Amino acid sequence: MSFNMVILDAAALAVIGVESSSVTKTQLFKHVAVFSVDGFHATDVEKYVAARPKSTIAQLLETGYEYVNAYTSEPSDSFPGTVAQFTGASPRTTGIFYDDTYDRTFYLPSSNCSGPPGAEVQYTEICDYNDTLLFSGGIDPANLPQKIVNGVCTDIYPHARLRVNTVFEIARAAGMVTAYADKHPAYDVVRGPSGTGLSLGYFPEINAIPTLVNTTIQYDGLHVSAFLDWINGTDSANSEGTLGGRIPSLFGGNFQSINVAEKQDGYENSTNNPFTPGLLATFDFIDQSFAQIVNALQAKNIYNETLIVVASKHGNAPINPAKYAKIDPALVTNATGVDILQQTSDDIAIICLANHNDTEKAVANLQKQASALKIKNIISGQTLIDRGFGNPLTDPAVPDIFVEPIEGIIYTTSNAKIAEHGGFHQDDRHIACFVSNPRLKKQKISTLTSTRQVGPTILKALGLNVTALQGARIENTTVLQGF
Repeated sequence: MSFNMVILDAAALAVIGVESSSVTKTQLFKHVAVFSVDGFHATDVEKYVAARPKSTIAQLLETGYEYVNAYTSEPSDSFPGTVAQFTGASPRTTGIFYDDTYDRTFYLPSSNCSGPPGAEVQYTEICDYNDTLLFSGGIDPANLPQKIVNGVCTDIYPHARLRVNTVFEIARAAGMVTAYADKHPAYDVVRGPSGTGLSLGYFPEINAIPTLVNTTIQYDGLHVSAFLDWINGTDSANSEGTLGGRIPSLFGGNFQSINVAEKQDGYENSTNNPFTPGLLATFDFIDQSFAQIVNALQAKNIYNETLIVVASKHGNAPINPAKYAKIDPALVTNATGVDILQQTSDDIAIICLANHNDTEKAVANLQKQASALKIKNIISGQTLIDRGFGNPLTDPAVPDIFVEPIEGIIYTTSNAKIAEHGGFHQDDRHIACFVSNPRLKKQKISTLTSTRQVGPTILKALGLNVTALQGARIENTTVLQGF
């Protein structure tokens, strides 16, 4: 698929519609509810069940498949983590590497595509009309990056940035109702290139609240209330679109409070790194939220007909607080010794160079500073291609260099966090992943698993054509084991 398939033409959309309307003979479930508890590690599952053996999470696992060797996307940012689950594909196929990155074919917002191409592409709170408001007014086109499409300078909505379709589009094309909630209106991305994937979207702006555990729990409560509304076939207030009085066949969203609690409270600095009291209390909130969802499904007599999927977009590193340290990202930039168009930094540094020909020089300079910058690995050139990230010489969305620090190092100047995600570390990527339904028999599955497999599994569960998911087809992504 060509990298510049950013907006699909009418013919391509027709193909999506034809593919998506194909339904298999067996619909395993009438509903799929898919949730990301951002920051939920695979190791957290065992810890929580040991601490709370009668919890809702423990009960879900009694009738479910737990994928104990599941990994999210590389990079492990929320944006590609979300996209991976709903497209069945990785960044080289979707074009989504991070929520803040660079593309050599884009232009800055409101630039009228003037000057040479190449611009920062941000799909964060910066896209909102007013990100200081919880209900921010949605996406302001004036804040969107632009691209020349069919000779016309065009505002590129997040969903139009995608190069392949999503499970939501396929479900909608089959006449199903869909709904999704997340932390920014920019998660419009799940609508897919056609823009039609959601019957209803609910995107309260998390940037409008203080970044504290208690306020984030309250924020997550808004998502839970929306989930409960949807189970009753009711439109959540301040949402985009409508359910039309129907219970969605496919719905879900994310929880942010564990992510914040890990960054602020974290884990104990002792054997096996148990939860701090604050983090355990936050997990209790998540568990109570799942209990509300289960109770609501049971009250509507659809619990037995609903597949619940829990798959985290990302973890956070480090789990062991003794490993934590921070380094000013400007030191990484300066160490390259060459002109840089953009560097995105978390517990990774993603670098786009002004000149591809400077790659070897930049890498050599970074290697000279590897000790000071706590660099574990530098990925560029053929290694970048071999690891499946794509080729920056032929794809304008692919960065030139990934700088991977040793685990625990965050490239930041912030004093407000002791953990972060985005990188390739075990603690970033080895995430909680399980599915549950009363008809399933408890299994722990140790096969290497990718969250990309969630997308094909959703389609199979709903009796939809798995091969209609373009990214999964391109990357040969299979359903989760057990399906």
